Parts: sequence; structure tokens; C-alpha cells
Amino acid sequence: MGLSACSGENKDMPMASVKADKQPVVEVEVAAKNNDVATVNNIDIWPKLAISLAKDAELEQRTSSLMEKMTLEQKIAQMIQPEIRDITVEDMRKYGFGSYLNGGGAYPNDDKHATPADWIKLAEDMYQASMDDSVDGIAIPTMWGTDAVHGHNNVIGATLFPHNIGLGAANNPDLIRDIAAITAKEVMVTGIDWVFAPTVAVVRDDRWGRTYEGYSEDPRIVKAYSHSIVEGLQGKVGDDFLSDQHVISTVKHFLGDGGTEKGIDQGQNLDSEQDLFDIHAQGYVGGLTAGAQTVMASFNSWQGKKIHGEKYLLNDVLKDKMGFDGFVVGDWNGHGQVDGCTNESCAQAANAGLDVFMVPTSAWKPLYENTIAQVKDGEISQARVDDAVRRILRVKFRAGLFEKPSPANRAISGKTELIGAKAHRDVARQAVRESLVLLKNNANILPLAPNSKVLVAGDAADNIGKQSGGWSITWQGTDNLNEDFPGATSIFAGIEQTVDAAGGQAWLSVDGQFDATNKPDVAIVVFGEEPYAEGNGDIDNLEYQRGDKRDLALLQSLKSQGIPVVSVFISGRPMWVNPELNASDAFVAAWLPGTEGDGVAQVLFTEIDGKVNADFAGKLSFSWPTTPQQTSVNVNDEDYQPLFAYGYGLKYGEKSQVSDTLSEDNFASDAKLETLALFERAVKAPWKLIIGTETSMETVSSSIQKNDALTLRTFDKAVQEDARLVNFNGTGMGFVGLISNFPRDLRAYSNSNAALSVLIKTTNKVEKPVMLGVACDRDCRADVDIAGALNESVGTWQTISVDLKCFANQQVEFGNINTPFYIATEGKAEINFSDLLIVPNAANDATITCPAP
Repeated sequence: MGLSACSGENKDMPMASVKADKQPVVEVEVAAKNNDVATVNNIDIWPKLAISLAKDAELEQRTSSLMEKMTLEQKIAQMIQPEIRDITVEDMRKYGFGSYLNGGGAYPNDDKHATPADWIKLAEDMYQASMDDSVDGIAIPTMWGTDAVHGHNNVIGATLFPHNIGLGAANNPDLIRDIAAITAKEVMVTGIDWVFAPTVAVVRDDRWGRTYEGYSEDPRIVKAYSHSIVEGLQGKVGDDFLSDQHVISTVKHFLGDGGTEKGIDQGQNLDSEQDLFDIHAQGYVGGLTAGAQTVMASFNSWQGKKIHGEKYLLNDVLKDKMGFDGFVVGDWNGHGQVDGCTNESCAQAANAGLDVFMVPTSAWKPLYENTIAQVKDGEISQARVDDAVRRILRVKFRAGLFEKPSPANRAISGKTELIGAKAHRDVARQAVRESLVLLKNNANILPLAPNSKVLVAGDAADNIGKQSGGWSITWQGTDNLNEDFPGATSIFAGIEQTVDAAGGQAWLSVDGQFDATNKPDVAIVVFGEEPYAEGNGDIDNLEYQRGDKRDLALLQSLKSQGIPVVSVFISGRPMWVNPELNASDAFVAAWLPGTEGDGVAQVLFTEIDGKVNADFAGKLSFSWPTTPQQTSVNVNDEDYQPLFAYGYGLKYGEKSQVSDTLSEDNFASDAKLETLALFERAVKAPWKLIIGTETSMETVSSSIQKNDALTLRTFDKAVQEDARLVNFNGTGMGFVGLISNFPRDLRAYSNSNAALSVLIKTTNKVEKPVMLGVACDRDCRADVDIAGALNESVGTWQTISVDLKCFANQQVEFGNINTPFYIATEGKAEINFSDLLIVPNAANDATITCPAP
């Protein structure tokens, strides 16, 4: 709303570790490391912060007076945050929710092209309903929270800035402050009070799908940026703090989201408590001292415990020791992931210090009712509720919500000329220029003369959605057209404008074809990752276009024709692009620049008179990998051998420090894959057990669960609850399987002659097909009938394994697997299963084998 370094072996790689002459350093104080071995729950590690905003006695008294008038039901309503797709204005009038949100890809009236007037109307209607005391007898203004993470990115026409990874490369905290202030203005135009930013994750493994939401692998940059962006969003304490030009900010996600094992989103952080502070908490030191009013709890676990239910971190550390007196909001149903909780009920999270439940979907109503009951039963203390409500009201009083006009009548509400204003786009363009990192520049081919003949190729060249990345109008940043970004400029459009103005010629040919009679002087190829957000972007190694090197073929085709090639790489993380680097005369890491693509042209081309227009200023805030497997390479690692070091970035006139003969060995044959356990005694994270029919699907949350087609129960095979029994009743199609919140990248296994293996037993002979299969994220699935194999050993445990090629032959995308196992049948059957594994190099001996496609 991210470990241990695994540096790849260096084989025949000239210039394999290009060191920076000067690393970007933000001069901010970093807490000294304790040389002693860190232990869990060492409260002395955490500092008392010098928070710039002190409690106000009059405000506290106003809060106390208001709380004396509130019923338990009204207090719990302040702790409930539903989503705009799941509540009505009348729900707000009846319950008086303390806040509500729009998730990524949610809009007023479910209209992607909702106008600013539509956003304002919804904000006004919700506010007026919350202030209507005719139903509940009290008037407390509600708040609207939104994910404005690189500008007001849900709103058509807004200025979209480079994503955080690019801003980190710019290493300019003052620029960040300006960007945040502009974002606040554009948000305020639409009547919204509160943004879920900044993300202050310190990314340690670039396989993480949220890498681009991190400013740097270096906590110093993150700490400084957090302070700047909070000041930009909220205003400076003692100056224009939470004025009518500013919004409430949220420092997120507390804590350790950038340090999960293998970069798995919502996964497990096993760092010591000392590292948790030294690395992952520095953004909170910066943001909270600047006066951030809210903190969002993280999906990840730390040392085996989900943060949403971790009292030590949320309460003892954040609130008691560090002194944070704002409120903690959950992430999207994050409370439901706490052990013993569901989306509809989680006393554990409230008791741990969660003040506001983010509860989208219809789960808000049972959660509201269950939380009230839990307080009445003593499971949640009245004191804990009062603390949460006091914190929520304190923030609302500080923000002036009780005094400010309603959303439609605030100072800049409705001033639509501010959304995408020229001055705002100028700052975004500056951010694009400063974020670009020049990795290679053979023979100083850059900058280019603008009066040249320029071929512009690549599928990202004229694609504003792709250059903007995730969290751009839609949650994933997909399904957008250039027309969805009015006022924006694609990278090609910026190049064309620059070249035309100088009397040159620029033309777009995505596939690189051109008229032989009009050979270009240079080709600029713009290519890179497709947009993604959160776990949808998790990958299992950093090779770009593994198994489908179409962009490399384009580069090589142009180069083979004697055309100098300038590569502009669009990505949300550093990636292994050695072959693409070799095929390029110049190579620019452009990250995800947002809507102002013309900022790229301003750096690539000189002025008409040949003078440099804008030099490269960006320096890597993330180390660049030497091999695809070098996924966790971070500055100050003991064994630090990146291809391009943290802080690297050429300026014009500087000699390239990388050769044209980098090793193109992706080490795929050397990869030592371990068996992947999906279910072994219990379901393994990040998977969850599901059951379903042709028309329904539900997550298993009980030891016995049923639907119209089947009953699933736990049973003890060797140890407690290490197996599952599925009774299919034969009345229709039923299935049991595993699912993840996000698709997972299992290409390493599909490429390693692997097999899906399950220990299984059927009690009786089955009469109808029993399908064992896998499914991927885009409505694709593949399966094989294992009925014959089951019937060969009725009543006996046996291992049935299936060559993964059987699924690949059916066009399953192993880079996007969200269901790595399911069993489905229409027939009557009693099936037991236990150990469920994906085993490398086991396909040849599998029960069911298939030839390569």
C-alpha cells in the first residue's frame, strides 16, 4: 500500500567490477553499530527520537473531551478503514468510519477516467456523511488515504515523477522535497487528505518486485530522503505544517520489508535486531523526526512473526521507545495474515498496537462487529482502544480537519490547472535528467548532435505506460494507452521534438526496420521491463528477458548493419544485461522516468551549437550485478564484486570503464537448485491451501473445510497434521490446491529438467479423471490425468511425479506461477496427499514424462 550476498563466480569477465571514483554520500548521521552479537528484543538498540512536533496540551484536552462523548461503537469505527469500492456514502453516514481509502486501480464510480470533479464529489460526500450526526449523534471528520507514490498516480493527467529508484540515483534531497510538495498540491486539488508515502524500504535483494519503490540499498540516502519527502508532503513543523497546501504522510512499511529472504514480497526477514535498526529503520529515523503522522505496518514477518501482530516492534519500539505519537495503519488486509486471524477478526493486531485496520472488501463489517465484541469480552482492552482512538483524533486535530472547510471548499480544491501544471512537469523533467545513469559511452558517442538522422526503436520508445511503470493509473501500471496520460511525453516524442527543432530527422520504428536509402546516423533503442507492482514483480534471478532475447536481437541487428546503438534501459531494478551491454555503444539506465519522457532527450542531445545541454548527473544508488545470480550485492558487503559499483555513473567526456566483451555466460548450467518444498508437514510460505468449485474459491482456514464438491481435513500420517484428506463427493467439479498472493517465478525449475512430485494415496479406485496441474497468473493452466497411476496402487501411499515439460508443452508461463499444484475431479474420490515437492533433475524418472516441445 525484500540478504545474504550470493555473488556469482567471475569467469572471463573483463572489467568485471567497475569501481566508482566517488560514491554518492548524503551527510547524515547513521547510528553506530554495536559490535556485540545482536539479540532479539534488545530495546536498548532503539533510540528516543528528537521528533520535531511536541504534544499540545490544549489539543490533548480537546481529544479527551471528544472521546468522553464517544460510544464504543464510534471508537471502533475510527479504527476501521474500508475501501471506496466496498462502502457507500450511506455506510459512512451510519458507521462514521475514521478513514477510507482507494486502492491502486480504484476510482470514483469505478471509472478509470474519473475527472477531478468526480474525485472531489466523492470526497465531499464522504466527509459530509461523516459529519452528519443525525444517525450516530457525533460529528468526526473522516480522512481519505491514497497511494500517491510517484505523484498523484491514480488520477488521469497528474504529473508522474520517476519512481523512487531513479530519484535515489539523483541523490538530491532538495529535489525530493519539491516533488513531495507538488504531489501534495495535486492530491489536495482532488479533496484528499492523506497519502500512503513515502516508502522507505532499504532493498537488499533486487529480485523483490518492489525494488523500484526503494531509493537506495544505502540507508543513509533513505534516511535523508525520508526526512525531505515528509517535509514536502506535510510542510515543515513550525512553518506551514499540514497547511491547506499539504497532506498527511505515511512512512512505510514498518519494518524490514526490503530485507526479506530471496526478495519475496510479504516474506520473511531474518535480520538481527541490530541490522533491523541500522539498515531498515533509518528511513523512520528520518521521517519521524520530520513529523510524519502515520506509519504503515508491513506485510512481512520478522523472525517468524507477522509485523501486523508484533507488539514488540509496533508498540514497544515504535511508540514507547522511539516516541511516535501518531497512529499505525495496517496494509491491505495485512491483519488477516497474523497467526490465528482472518480478515474478519484479529484481536491480536489491535493488541499489538495496530490502530487502524485497512480492511478492503466486504470484510469490514464483520471486522467492525467482531472487534466490538472482543472489547466487550475483554479480549481487547478498553485502554488499548482508547489509545488507538486518541492517536487517530490527535492526527486529525493536528491536520486541522475539524477546522478546515469541507473537501470541496478547501483552498486549492478544484483548481484543476494545478494537476499536471507546467511548473510541476518542469520539476519532473529535472528529476528525469538527474536520475539517468550513464553506464557505457564508447568513443564518447554521447551526446548526440540533434541535426542527425535518428532511428528510434524498441517497444518502450513511444509507450508512456511502460516508461512510468507500476502504480501508474492502474495498480500494476498495465492496460494503459498513451491517451491515458494527457499532457505527458513519451521518450520518442521528446527525441522527435529535439531533433526536428535542429533540422534533423527522427523516426520511430519499433522493430528497427528502415529504408535502406535512408540509413540512420544512430539508433536509440528504448527497451526494458514490463510494468508491475508489488509481488507481481518478484523474480528468481536478474537476467533480463531470460529465454526470450528479442531486445538483444534488435540491438545486434542494428549493430551488424554498422549503425551506432544507444540503449536506453527502462527497469525497476538493476538487471543482468551483459549481452545487451556488449551490443550497445552507449547504455543508459533510465529506471522508470514517469510522464516526462522528454527529459531523456534533453540529456542525450547537445544544443544546436554543439554545447552540452544537460550532462549526466545520476549515480547508481543500487549496485549492478555481475551475474544473474548475484541478486543481493550491496555496498559495504564483505565480498563486494558488482559489475558497476554503488555510486558509479559516467559524465560526458569520461572514458567508458566497461569492455565490449563482457561474459555472456548466465551460469544457468551451474545453478545449484535445491528441491522446492511446497507442502512438507505443512504448507510452505508463500503458498496457501485453497479449495474450490467451478464457480468459487476459498482459502483454507480450518482443520476441516468444505464446499459443494468436497471436504478437506487434516490428518496425521507420520506426525501431527502432516497430511490432508480430500473427499470429493462426485456432485460436480471440485479442486484443492496451493496459491500465492502474487505469481512466482519458477523458470529456474522449468529449465532444470524438474518434476512436480506428490506423496499420494487413494482409498478406492477412481472412476473419473483426476487432474494434477499447475496454473499461471494470466488465466492459463495445464494438467495431466493421474487416475491411472492412482488406480495402480489403491490403498497404498505412492509418489506420483510429473515432468514439468508436460505443463510447459501446454503453454504454461513458469515465470508467473500462482498455483504450483492442484488436484481436480468431477468424480467421487477419497484422496490423501502429503509431501509436495518440485525436484530438479527428476523429470527423466518421473511417473509421467513428456518430450520437449
